[in-house]
Order: sequence, then C-alpha cells, then structure tokens
Amino acid sequence: MIELNLSFVIQLVNFGILVLVLNMFLYKPIRKVLADRRQVIDSARQKTVSVDAEVQTKMAQYQARLHEAKTEAGARRAEALKLAQTEEAVVLGKARQQAADSLAAIRDRVAKEATEARELLKKQAESLSGDICEKILGRSL
Repeated sequence: MIELNLSFVIQLVNFGILVLVLNMFLYKPIRKVLADRRQVIDSARQKTVSVDAEVQTKMAQYQARLHEAKTEAGARRAEALKLAQTEEAVVLGKARQQAADSLAAIRDRVAKEATEARELLKKQAESLSGDICEKILGRSL
C-alpha cells in the first residue's frame, strides 16, 4: 500500500516546482514559437489566396481580351475575304469581257478572211475553169 508521509509531500512540492520551471523555460517559448509559426503560415495562406484571386482576375481579363482579339480578327478576315471576292468578281468580269471582245474580234477576222478566201477561190476557180476549157477545146475563149 501507499504510505502518505513527509517524503510524498516533498516530492509533490518538487513536482510543482518542476512544472512551474518547465512551463516558464520550455513550454511558453515552444508555444510562442508555434504561435509565431502559425501566424506566418496563416499570413502566407492569406497572401496565397489574394495572389490566386489576382491571378484569376488577370486570367479572366486576358481571356476576355483574347476573345475580343479573335472576334476582331475574324471580322477583319471576313471583311478582307468579302473585299477579295468583290475584287475577284470585278477582275473576272473584266477578263470575261476582254475574252469576249477578243473572241468577237477573232470571229470577225476569221469571217472576213473566209469571205476573202472564197472570193479569191472564186476568181481562181474561174481562171482555172477558163484555162481548162481552153485546153479541152484547144482554142481561147
């Protein structure tokens, strides 16, 4: 059994003094270091959250500007395509007109040359037929 005597009281007082000394020199400084560390960690977390929010805001702005730039580029491209198609139509129209004019001029020239060739052939046919008749008849006509 446990005996309660004076040594027990002395050990109890000794333990109380030890707890006070340890509390003063060990536990309080450790708690202060832990509290300071907790404060640093909390401030770093708050800073991280604020930086993250700022990054998200800037990314949203960047995405918006990128979307605007793509929309503007698409509009400019469509406008340039429309202008190019209009210019192409004008150039093709001119080319077709020139080709039609050239074709008409060639047809007129071919028709004129064909008419001249017919007339020349008629004249040559008449002179040849006259020569042939003279040779067949043996006298001049």
